[in-house]
Amino acid sequence: MMTTPTVAVLGLGAMGLPMATRLAEDLPVRGFDINPSRLDLAEGAGIVRCASAVEAVSAADAVLLAVRDSAQLSDVLFGENGIAPSLARGSIVILTSTVGTDGLADVVARLGESDIELVDAPLSGGPARAGAGDLLIVVGATPAARAKAAPILERLASTLTVVGDRPGDGQALKTVNQLLCGVHIAAAAEALALADALGLDTERTLEALGAGAAASFMLANRGPRALQAYDADGAEVLSRLDIFVKDMGIVTKAARAAHLATPLAAAAEQLYLIGEAQGLAAHDDSAVIKVIAPTRRNA
Repeated sequence: MMTTPTVAVLGLGAMGLPMATRLAEDLPVRGFDINPSRLDLAEGAGIVRCASAVEAVSAADAVLLAVRDSAQLSDVLFGENGIAPSLARGSIVILTSTVGTDGLADVVARLGESDIELVDAPLSGGPARAGAGDLLIVVGATPAARAKAAPILERLASTLTVVGDRPGDGQALKTVNQLLCGVHIAAAAEALALADALGLDTERTLEALGAGAAASFMLANRGPRALQAYDADGAEVLSRLDIFVKDMGIVTKAARAAHLATPLAAAAEQLYLIGEAQGLAAHDDSAVIKVIAPTRRNA
């Protein structure tokens, strides 16, 4: 077990930088990002600035990756400028993204040829929670790989749940989680659109719903932002709508592979796809309310 591992964080964006900063409080951290300004911020937080991803991982025991999808994961590891050949034998790659299980077995096998293990650790929580070590992380990895990752994941998570001994188990559970999150956001938007159409005060409606059996995390969290979606500048973007285009696609693909009907997930997926087609991809995901009701009737 590596008690004080050196960690390479590739990508110092909205989530990568606060995670790297959190880790750097206790561990040696090396960072890389294509944006020099993000490297400046990282350097100011005590993170070793690296000129390339290969340089960052060359002296690391563990690599923390946040990628968009399985294709990007494969490219980062094995592409033309892939880092896999530069990883030390016995090191680990910690995958924090939601990419689904497709192709993961091949990634695990290819890394295994060099005695490198994948720790499947998709996470939930925004930048503020990342910086405070308050993330929710589910893990699928061998016991040996989990032991190596423990000093890193325990620093980042307030809730750390081991769901299985195989990479892919974490992705499977996160897929189930995203089904609920995607449906709940869409349901909250639909409820608030209906309240507005019925002439109700939507702020009071939110307050009343939050005190009863209809309350949910997504209603409380996304509800106010859904109403702000109608403002000139929209709601602050804390989770992009096109992330749920990706995630609900993972959900419905997994369900089809399992020959399981998921009509609510499929309906929610269509709302996010319509929102993306209407130019809302980079808006907060709460803006899905504008797919249901393009304008607010009772501002």
